[in-house]
Amino acid sequence: MKRILITLAMIASVMVGYAQPRGGGAPRGGAPGGGPAGGAARFTAAVEAAEKDAADAKKATKLATWTKLGEAYMAAYNASAGDGWLGASAQDLTLILRNARPTSQEQVTVNGQSLTKSAYGAYNYYTNEIGNLVAMEVVRPAVPDALWKAAEAYKKAALLDPKGSKSKDLTAAMGKIIDKFNDEAFSYYTLGKMADASVSFERAGEVSTWAPYNKPDGDMFYSAGYTAYEAENYSRAKTLLEKCLSMDYFKDGEVYAKLGETYGKLGDMDLMKKTLEDAFQKFPESQGILVSLINYYLAEQADPNRLFELISAAKAKDPNNASLYYVEGNINKELGNIDAAVKSYEKSAEVNPNYEFGYIGEGMMFYDLAVETQEKAQEELDDTKYAALVEEFELYLKSCIEPFEKAFAITKDDELKVSIAEYLKNACFRFREEAGDYQAKYDKYNAIVNAAE
Repeated sequence: MKRILITLAMIASVMVGYAQPRGGGAPRGGAPGGGPAGGAARFTAAVEAAEKDAADAKKATKLATWTKLGEAYMAAYNASAGDGWLGASAQDLTLILRNARPTSQEQVTVNGQSLTKSAYGAYNYYTNEIGNLVAMEVVRPAVPDALWKAAEAYKKAALLDPKGSKSKDLTAAMGKIIDKFNDEAFSYYTLGKMADASVSFERAGEVSTWAPYNKPDGDMFYSAGYTAYEAENYSRAKTLLEKCLSMDYFKDGEVYAKLGETYGKLGDMDLMKKTLEDAFQKFPESQGILVSLINYYLAEQADPNRLFELISAAKAKDPNNASLYYVEGNINKELGNIDAAVKSYEKSAEVNPNYEFGYIGEGMMFYDLAVETQEKAQEELDDTKYAALVEEFELYLKSCIEPFEKAFAITKDDELKVSIAEYLKNACFRFREEAGDYQAKYDKYNAIVNAAE
């Protein structure tokens, strides 16, 4: 079963992980603050010379002409993008930039995150509160669209290498381009530029399909479709998500979920329903499909009991499948049927005593209810109502502890144990001064979380 991603919503501080630098993370050479020494002119001159060779009928038949052009475009791109990488630490940036100083620096808020924007001539770097580089953008390219042009040059070179004598080098070059497009895409995503992110994700995906790289990356096309959807370009999202299906890439059903929503945005509600219901039969454990289906039934004022008909049909075919009862619990949870959800979650454990996800689902449900109630309490001005909400909050929070502890005892997945321990640590922290063993439990699960960091 797909591992559950656990979001810790109770703690105000958010821990964000960033990608490690590729290729060992060693910074490349060159002068800081706007590109290697010599400025953009020498890179544009090199590109122009290489383009002139590629335009020559005789030279254009040679593989070396196109690899030289690809290298020129890449050098121009790197000159404009600087030597940083996503996830570079403050210490890394100090080494990379050496004595360079930004031409300007300001605090900006992007998607609720406070970042420091530092301008270095051709490019801007965005760092978080601990100094990690979380986004980069080229604002003054030495050569427009150099990265894509480099990819096309290497693609042409591959066509002139039928025996594959340079396959290893061309594959490596294409891999670097894919990495660069990924960095661009994630930077755009962080900065809220979804349309630009979609283009970069798609380009990474396209290059992954080219010879000699030949490792089609469905996740890139899914990410391109997802960000196109977020940019409200639903026609583009439809094309990209349907491409994922043509590649037999489903992302555990998430492609169908987003595609169904896209059909809905395009006004084809019948196709939305059919896509989601068919997908639910294939991926009954997909939370994305489940939520999309529930949203569909509610929006169309249709009978949500159709969901229970679908899950009942699945259980009839496979009555000993504990995950189906877990899904039934999720359906009840989303519809607000708390007692029924508990029964379904616990039934999944009854069907398979080694199945931890039913207990996890129950624990998450009560934990989420605690978070929602806490938020309501914080906004309540009436003291009596506030006190009642706090009491309700604590009841929900205590209710999550037992199922989480059962899941912790059952699971053999070390990473999942740590995630469950994080929940338990947070819940027990609230009650550590009360009678009972909450303090001991907090100490136990806090130690597990700390040991895993």
